[in-house]
Order: sequence, then structure tokens, then C-alpha cells
Amino acid sequence: MGSQSQPHPLPTDFPPATPAGRDGLAALLAAPDRAVIALDFDGTLADIVPDPEQARAHPGAVAALAALAPNVGSVAVITGRPAGVAVRYGGFAGVPGLEHLVVLGHYGAERWDAVTGTVRAPAAHPGVQAARAELPGFLEGIGAWRGSWIEEKGQAVAVHTRRAEDPVTAFESLRVPLAELAARHGLIVEPGRLVLELRPPGIDKGVALAEYVREVGAGCVLYAGDDLGDVAAYSTVEKLRTEGVPGLLVCSGTEVPALADRADLVVDGPAGVVGLLTALSQTAGRD
Repeated sequence: MGSQSQPHPLPTDFPPATPAGRDGLAALLAAPDRAVIALDFDGTLADIVPDPEQARAHPGAVAALAALAPNVGSVAVITGRPAGVAVRYGGFAGVPGLEHLVVLGHYGAERWDAVTGTVRAPAAHPGVQAARAELPGFLEGIGAWRGSWIEEKGQAVAVHTRRAEDPVTAFESLRVPLAELAARHGLIVEPGRLVLELRPPGIDKGVALAEYVREVGAGCVLYAGDDLGDVAAYSTVEKLRTEGVPGLLVCSGTEVPALADRADLVVDGPAGVVGLLTALSQTAGRD
């Protein structure tokens, strides 16, 4: 592969809106073999659906990743889902071109490597186990059981309100009670799109991304996400920039202004992410 002696032109269909983003994209295309492409799963590579168990990668996502991966240093999916679930729902295993894909699940607490096809995972946090056992009765006791439901996530547990009669009101009403429950068990609450996730502190996508960038010695990084859980990864990219590592921040959709307003480039959901990855594969892959 090797670094490019002459910088490639930037893909005109996906112009970053900020100078830092343009620098990040230029660095990626000038030396793709030193670039890390890191992406969230739900809402970024997969459309958001009412039932998370029915989420699957966008029809063009795997092909776009497989076309891009051989032309860049590394591709990683960073998700709050268990790593094995993301691999299964993404259809990432055994795909030509993705032989070196890494999936960092549970915000980096779990890791799946395509090289071995195995998941490395720690034992579940005792606070997560305790909160999981308490949650059904807890939600019933505060009158929040109707319309809300619990998602088991191994290293975390989440409460969704998407099916409630008034999902937003249900979500807001659960913020404080679930924060109190989490604190009792040594956990934190991570809000997302109509979901509140209880998980151990000190684990987030920013930490996972920073550790992975250091591990592979990246010279530049692209991160794409869509939700509040991706804010920490954005902060990591911004910090890396101050340390001389260019970066490009991509937001999938505009549903979360806290993320979209910080992005260098906003694309139209997973379909837009696929379009960007395809454009990058065609540009970074030129001789």
C-alpha cells in the first residue's frame, strides 16, 4: 500500500465544513496507511430501529468497509453493544477485505479481532449484575414499567422508552431515578436516543479510541458517530489534534445537535456514511 507521494484531491461530495476537518481528511488521503477509520455501529453503520435486536448493518456498509479497509491502516467499530453481537448484526465475520477488522464492544471493555475470530471480555461488573436484577421491580415500583423495556448488554444494562406512549416524557422521567439506582451500585448512566444505559465508570468510546490509536501508532483518525455516547470519542479526536494527530469528525444525521454541532462533516445517516466510506475507498485506493 504505502504512503502517497502526492496528496489526493479531496472527495468533492463530502467537503468538511471546518479547517481542522479539511486538514484531517487531507492527512488521511496523503497517508492512508497510517489512518484509523473508527465508527460507531447503531445509527452510523446501521439504521436506528424500534427493536435493537432487529438492527442490522446498512445493506452497503460491509461492502464499503471491505473496499476501504485494505487501503488504510486500520478499521475499528466502537460500540456499546457486546462485541459478538455487533459482529453478528453487522455481518463482519469472514468477509474478504475485513481480515484485520477490530470490533471494540461495550465501549472497549470487549474486543473481537477478525484475525482470530474470538472475543476477549472481562467478567461482568458486580454492580451491573445487581442493577440488572433490581431493574424490573424498580421500574414497576416507580410506575415506569409500561412502555419501557430492558436490554441485556452483558457489561451493561439499558432501559429503552421508544415503545412508550410518550417516549420523550418517559425518557426524561427516568433520568433521575435511574441515576440514583446506578449510583447505589457504583455505575453511571449514559443517555442515548430514548435509551438510558447503566454501565461501569471509566469506560467510554473516547478511552477505547485513544487506546486503539496509541496501539496502532495512527498518524490520523476519522471517527463517525451519531449519538451522545460518541461525544467522548469526539473529545479524544479533538485532543489528538492538539498533539499533532489530524482528525476528521463525522456525524451520521442531525438528530443529536450536541454531536452534529461539533462535527466537521455531517452526512445523511448510515446511507451517508456508506457513501463517504465508498468515496474514501475510491480516492485513497488510487495509485
